[in-house]
Amino acid sequence: MTLYRQGLFRHRTLGCLVVSIGNLTVGGTGKTPVVEVFSRAQTHNGRKVAILSRGYRSKSNRTFLEKITDKLFRRASDVPPRVVSDGRRLLLNSDLAGDEPYMLASNLKDVIVLVDKDRVKCGRYAISEFGVDTLILDDGFQYLPLKPSLNIMLVDSTRPFDNHHLLPRGLLREPIKNLRRADFIFLTKSNGGAHLRHLKEFIKRHNHHAEIIECSHKPQYLRNVYTQEVLALNYLKGKKIASICGIAAPESFERFLKRFGATLVYLERHADHHRYTQQEIIDCINNGIEKGAELVLTTEKDAVRFPKLDRCDLPVLLMRVEIDILSGHENFHQCISRICFSRFSEVQRTDTSSPTPIERLPHVSED
Repeated sequence: MTLYRQGLFRHRTLGCLVVSIGNLTVGGTGKTPVVEVFSRAQTHNGRKVAILSRGYRSKSNRTFLEKITDKLFRRASDVPPRVVSDGRRLLLNSDLAGDEPYMLASNLKDVIVLVDKDRVKCGRYAISEFGVDTLILDDGFQYLPLKPSLNIMLVDSTRPFDNHHLLPRGLLREPIKNLRRADFIFLTKSNGGAHLRHLKEFIKRHNHHAEIIECSHKPQYLRNVYTQEVLALNYLKGKKIASICGIAAPESFERFLKRFGATLVYLERHADHHRYTQQEIIDCINNGIEKGAELVLTTEKDAVRFPKLDRCDLPVLLMRVEIDILSGHENFHQCISRICFSRFSEVQRTDTSSPTPIERLPHVSED
């Protein structure tokens, strides 16, 4: 960041609304539901949206020979990004897309989802090939080459900054002082407790201009991973559950299960982004049966990594979770519209010629 601030490196702009959504810490802030609701709200407002993701732990769909050819004869900027969804249909599986991009593409039928480490190239491709006017950077707070119109910072209110140390001693990706780059700060997993007042005071010492918005993740329904049958949350009441998940903060998911009256008789935790084998799912089901479980429950993010099973001796369900705003008198869509409208107006004012996306592509301005 210092090199950008000193002008040694330059931020690039693409002449459209760019919303960056990210965090200071590694994983666990509940970012994906926020990216989803931002994308949905902007689409509802008539905008054409593309989500640009790094595709963490995704596999390449290029052959070994193609990779060698690329390295020898092609620049990285010449290799097009992977298209997870063209806004009409899914084009890649979760292995090639990555967990979050695949999940977002599955839930957002009208949104383009692209994967590439180079978000500038990715954004230019989205504009030229799909005519988008809004780019959302999934996990974009640390991506400095592309200048955002709007920087959204997510802070997990249950464990805001871990031990305040940088990796590997702590969970921080960059110093806490860099909170100052955020335009809006969302306190996720909020429950209205008194500790939020102290957290807000701490944040304001580093960033006095950003609006702080409290929000919570709320379970919506259950869905069978293999049959797609949808069930109400009260289905869990009195049930004995085997839980399996591989996410950064499994405790919040497990608390949801208990809140709806389920009894956890078997618990299995894996590393974040764990790729499940068929045998692991079968073993979880069998271990659950031994403990008296009536069903297996997992997260939506984990479910996209579950392999197909020839037979299933217990129902395997996922819990659908969405984000909701707590502070203020507006709902999340109203909040997002308010946040984005002013920044979109600024983009329009600085781009008075209003070129079409194709015309805008060749010129990448630098700030």
